[in-house]
Amino acid sequence: MTYVPRVVATEAALALIQQLQEKHGPILFHQSGGCCEGSVPMCFEEGDFYIGSQDVKIGEVGGAAFWMHTSQFDYWKHTQLILDAGDGPSGTFSIESSENKHFKIDSRVFTEEERKILENQPVETN
Repeated sequence: MTYVPRVVATEAALALIQQLQEKHGPILFHQSGGCCEGSVPMCFEEGDFYIGSQDVKIGEVGGAAFWMHTSQFDYWKHTQLILDAGDGPSGTFSIESSENKHFKIDSRVFTEEERKILENQPVETN
């Protein structure tokens, strides 16, 4: 069966994820729904962020789980999220700020073929 990732990461994001994992241990992402910087991905050490009963895991990037609230997922389910990283702080509580870096999200709309595959590819709930 073909798998279509709902979230992928650029080389820059993967390098920053590895750097953060080496420094902090296991990490996770939660796609913000409007707090602080709006809709930026927030990165936390595992155990430092409570995954709620209404959150869904849409995938993993660089070995880190990527979560978002179900209501937000309803808006984003037609797009693949592309995690990227850049220089400069994000102004959020996300742990990469201490490295003077920030994560950001780009996206693209899934093709019709990908949408058909995703219909049979459920997301994980907490």
